[in-house]
Amino acid sequence: MFELSKHFRFEAAHTLERAIGTDGSRRVHGHSYRAEVSVRGAPDPASGMIVDLGLFEKSLEAVRGRLDHHFLNDVEGLGPATLENLALWIWEALAAVGITPSRVVVARDASGESCAYTGGA
Repeated sequence: MFELSKHFRFEAAHTLERAIGTDGSRRVHGHSYRAEVSVRGAPDPASGMIVDLGLFEKSLEAVRGRLDHHFLNDVEGLGPATLENLALWIWEALAAVGITPSRVVVARDASGESCAYTGGA
């Protein structure tokens, strides 16, 4: 079994309702994010690839384009702009175009925080 990963970066703004640190979170603010998407499987015997890297890159760029320099509160289907929701949203956006991730990790560059989604409930 092989796992292939690619990452992309995006900059985005949002507001967030929280129990702690509410003042800064409620104001519009932004972060630098890094997302890593992994796919797992056996390589296709004919191509030798788990997934065509060109298709993988094109799909990731389309997802990145829907997030980069956007106000995340306005991204349809995202919900509250948490790391958890971003990881799930990226997973679902890729699955909708035929890329089934095995893992999606979203991290905020400055804080060192990250969240991984591996599918399921």
